[in-house]
Amino acid sequence: MNSSTAMPTRARRSTLMALTLIGGLALAACTQPEPTLGPDGKPLPQLYRITESDAEVIPTRVVEAMNSLRSVRGTRPVVLNQQLAIAAAAHSQDMAKQNRPWHWGSDGSSPLTRAARAGYRGEVLGETISETYETETETLSVWMGQPETRDVILNPEATQMGFAWYQEPSGKIWWTMVTGR
Repeated sequence: MNSSTAMPTRARRSTLMALTLIGGLALAACTQPEPTLGPDGKPLPQLYRITESDAEVIPTRVVEAMNSLRSVRGTRPVVLNQQLAIAAAAHSQDMAKQNRPWHWGSDGSSPLTRAARAGYRGEVLGETISETYETETETLSVWMGQPETRDVILNPEATQMGFAWYQEPSGKIWWTMVTGR
């Protein structure tokens, strides 16, 4: 090797060290810690904490995912409706207060009553609810696995939806989706 084209020893060592460091970082990025398993052998759930930035995009993510599911069935998309979202938020908070996932408010209200109180003038077609620590997309997936809630999501008559939640300090989330036309 000619001395004018040979890399100086110090530069070679620096390059080798840099490549070694980059390779090590790349390998570290590929390794993920082993999940903690429960007694059933399944991974224990991770706490999903909804941040302010998450809260801004969750409704859009849900309506996009819901519309993707609806399009597979050839069903027209739904749009977000503010009044239905207000009704959903009120019910999520009320379920947390009652510590019970069900469709009746602590005041005896139904999904129709709550939507009317929120100013919704359309027809309420369905409501899905959940008490969980799971993300909104995991919750939507669970709803799709149950015939009753899947029917609400895929109802071809639905043109609007409201989606909201209440997260307790413990991390538990009370999700509510209301559909209408």
